[in-house]
Amino acid sequence: MIRALALVLALLPASAWAQYRGSSTSQVRTDTGSSVVLRGLDRMTGDVRDMELAQGETAALGRLQVTLGECRYPQDNPAGDAFAYLVIREAGKEQPEFAGWMVAAAPALSALEHRRYDIWVMRCNN
Repeated sequence: MIRALALVLALLPASAWAQYRGSSTSQVRTDTGSSVVLRGLDRMTGDVRDMELAQGETAALGRLQVTLGECRYPQDNPAGDAFAYLVIREAGKEQPEFAGWMVAAAPALSALEHRRYDIWVMRCNN
């Protein structure tokens, strides 16, 4: 259900996204970042790790392989409201654990549902 909502919101035009968020502007212009900063949590050990991924790059968090498709952010607020398209796979499994857009300002909107790991989008970098 949450993934379906996130997909619908990701496919909405920027103006609809702005209206959903309660913005007074009619359209939000975005830029593409060259990389993303993600934060990962291992729930079993309590370890927190920040990772920076360039577009198309893959990094490991435990048994998870995290690949960045794209990172976007509002032109007027480069430090906030970033959203990234991620594909997250567990080692040895063909089916992704997560594939979709994660939103920094609303991490619960489209979250990785994994028994051991949590991953959040922090920001895009240029």
